[in-house]
Amino acid sequence: MEKFYHFLTLASIAVYWLLVVGVTLRVVFQRRAVSVSLAWLMIIYIIPIVGVFCYFLFGELNLGRKRADRAREMLKPFANWFTKLNDCHAHDTRNFGRHIYRIDELCNNRLGLPALSGNTLALQDSPEQILHSIIDDIEQAQTSIRMVFYIWHPGGLADAVSSALIQAAKRGVKIKLLLDSAGSPRFFKSHWVAMMRSAGIEIVQALEVSPWRIFLRRLDLRQHRKIIVIDDEIAYTGSMNLVDPAYFKQGSGVGQWIDIMVRITGPTVNVLSAIHCWDWEVETGSRSLPQPPVSRLSADDPLHPIQVVPSGPGMPDHLISQVLTLAMNQANRSVRITTPYFVPSAGLLETLKLTAQRGVIVELIIPHKNDSLMVQWASRAFYSELLKSGVKIFEFYGGLLHTKSVVIDQEFCLVGTVNMDMRSLWLNFELTLAIDDQAFTEKMHLLQQSYIESSHEVAFKDWQKRSLYSRFLEHVYYQFSPLL
Repeated sequence: MEKFYHFLTLASIAVYWLLVVGVTLRVVFQRRAVSVSLAWLMIIYIIPIVGVFCYFLFGELNLGRKRADRAREMLKPFANWFTKLNDCHAHDTRNFGRHIYRIDELCNNRLGLPALSGNTLALQDSPEQILHSIIDDIEQAQTSIRMVFYIWHPGGLADAVSSALIQAAKRGVKIKLLLDSAGSPRFFKSHWVAMMRSAGIEIVQALEVSPWRIFLRRLDLRQHRKIIVIDDEIAYTGSMNLVDPAYFKQGSGVGQWIDIMVRITGPTVNVLSAIHCWDWEVETGSRSLPQPPVSRLSADDPLHPIQVVPSGPGMPDHLISQVLTLAMNQANRSVRITTPYFVPSAGLLETLKLTAQRGVIVELIIPHKNDSLMVQWASRAFYSELLKSGVKIFEFYGGLLHTKSVVIDQEFCLVGTVNMDMRSLWLNFELTLAIDDQAFTEKMHLLQQSYIESSHEVAFKDWQKRSLYSRFLEHVYYQFSPLL
């Protein structure tokens, strides 16, 4: 018996090391950033068994076979729909500013999706304003409402939105809700699901979380977009989930979440509707492309061109990272950024440093307290390098600053759902608007300025005096930054 146990031990060790070698080869032969590969190898070798298990769960971008097959089949019809927008009167590059012109070139060449003019935009920056505006538009809806959100959390004004949707469905409006399974568990356990479905509302869980699916696709791949499209005439997108902050994560110790949404009318609404259709088909297999936009532009109309930049599985690789890099490289005077989660890729970090080193004012505004301690400490590991390069860093003390925005030269801006971390840049389903509109950008710049006024600037001399314990935590979590 003793010999048997000895043999079993040796066999187990051999199997384990064969597994480790196999996973190591898989890591090495995957084409990805060196820092990501090294981080995974460190986890695999330092944390026995668990490291290998974690790699199978989170190590590779795996959408799942059914979704991956659908995405491949969808690419051609959606690309054809996008390409037809080039013939739309709203796509006229002769009137584009220098910032949007280059981004239009990039997105058009890689995805076939052009920037479109003839939009109206309204920046909304308080949860009450946002939710009441959404409710008002739902109450006026005539034909259809499409929504996709990462988090839908019952309570407060979020329940008023649910009630408005039920009433809209009862008067014949077709409503489709696509909500991330991991982000919206409270909603899916609430009474609202049964009430909405009984009213005729279609509700789908995106990327359903289940113990039976852990080896079928990557669990931390999430549907992170926030889109509302009403009657294909009005759209909303931005950083805010469908939550009332007064009822959301009150015990997290980070304060109220600070967000924005953009209310849009014009040709861009149809593009956002198409993105919802893409996400809906990936989950359900059901196709319903919207009608192409009808341009109502006249010679006297303001242009307000917007480039919609979707990203995630099925979309061109690294597109949003390329848009961010291109936008900052075109800056002549200033770059001002807000992001709740700052764990940049090596390329994005170098772009920030280079932009500051060529004399452009670069300002980074991030929350002082974060709902993810790992991200909070990993973010601070980049401070010294950025401060030495001339980047100004502000820590916001007025709550969890969740707004994702970039303002370039006070002329051009990016707003949407994308955080400056690896998960948003390389993994999740995300959405960004590149907006070439002076008036809107000025409002966004002033809002960012109000964030700075509620912030503390991090001075390099003071930062160098932080404790050894803080430095230790920063460097520990920095090792995992490629995976955060």
